[in-house]
Amino acid sequence: MSFIVVILVLNLQSLSVFAQHGYLHMDRCYADVSTFLPVPFNTMNYTCRPVWNTFVLRFSQSNDNIMTFVLSAVYTSGWVGMAFSKDGMMVGASAMVGWIGKEGRARIDQYYLRGFTPSEVIHDKGELQLTNIPPAVVLHGAIIYLAFQLKFQDPPKSQPILLAFGTTTPVHHRLSEHDDKTTVVFNFSEGSPYGHRKYRRTSLRVLERNHGILAITGWGLLLPAGAIVARYFRHRDPLWYYLHTCIQFVGFIIGLASVVVGKVLYDRLEIDLPLHRDIGIFVLVLSILQILAFFLRPDKDSKIRRYWNWYHHWFGRLALFLASLNILFGLENVKASNTWRISYAFILAIIFVSVVVLEVLLRLRKHEKSLRDASMFGS
Repeated sequence: MSFIVVILVLNLQSLSVFAQHGYLHMDRCYADVSTFLPVPFNTMNYTCRPVWNTFVLRFSQSNDNIMTFVLSAVYTSGWVGMAFSKDGMMVGASAMVGWIGKEGRARIDQYYLRGFTPSEVIHDKGELQLTNIPPAVVLHGAIIYLAFQLKFQDPPKSQPILLAFGTTTPVHHRLSEHDDKTTVVFNFSEGSPYGHRKYRRTSLRVLERNHGILAITGWGLLLPAGAIVARYFRHRDPLWYYLHTCIQFVGFIIGLASVVVGKVLYDRLEIDLPLHRDIGIFVLVLSILQILAFFLRPDKDSKIRRYWNWYHHWFGRLALFLASLNILFGLENVKASNTWRISYAFILAIIFVSVVVLEVLLRLRKHEKSLRDASMFGS
């Protein structure tokens, strides 16, 4: 069967593997945390900012100097922590650290960072004044959320914050040495109002929608259609060639537009989606090589034409496979609605059915031709 059929099967298998490794669930500042965080943390009235790597900080402040914090990060194992420091140094800071125990129990505790060794990280000590609202830890997909409230004498403005994580799960509340850490000076007074965040979320969703429409139209519909024309309509020479060239050119332009919109979206999100981004860039490079191959195509009688055909066919097939995979990957990244999923599934089904029917017709034509040739030589 045609390579496109293989694409459909491998896409689903590869997407399942990526999902198992947790690459598909990156936190966004417009993620609706109200659907899974407990009371009173289940609100959208947060100022939200990416702060480091996959770490995202949400916070809100009440009139009585009580601040609510929700720290999130990609999580597989170990612990995640956020410390408040007076001078930006680790020693003397107080931290809130959360993790999921080996038995599946969520834990969050305060620690006093008296020194650099694990024995000097003191459990259930510190200078942070917690309210009577119990802190909470929630694992949602591949993201861990640490939610807690602190009481301040004066509202913090510019505050040194230490962020760190370790991949070893704490035993008896004893933290392992961190795998990585950073210090940021966070300005709480520059928080964006909720209305602005709502506008930003809407703007980003529009970009996501446009990115998806362009990607599905260019990479997921037109380019496979052009490949189908090239494989199954060569008996309509030279019509197949002109159709193939025009369809692929239009598909490439629309696909290129999707990459441009994706770059804008990536810059505004400030959250790295390395796999989705890298696959998209690689597909774009393969497509550009296909364009160059068009201008460097040797004559049919050339000795290297056979090798050019191999290059053009297999690089094109690889580009289509990765592009369709990346579309599925992108739909999962943004937790697309059923409408998007059904729409793309319908496109894949149409391509699948078309390939099956056309492949059967192609083989029948070849069989009839071989019979005619055999009878002609036989006579």
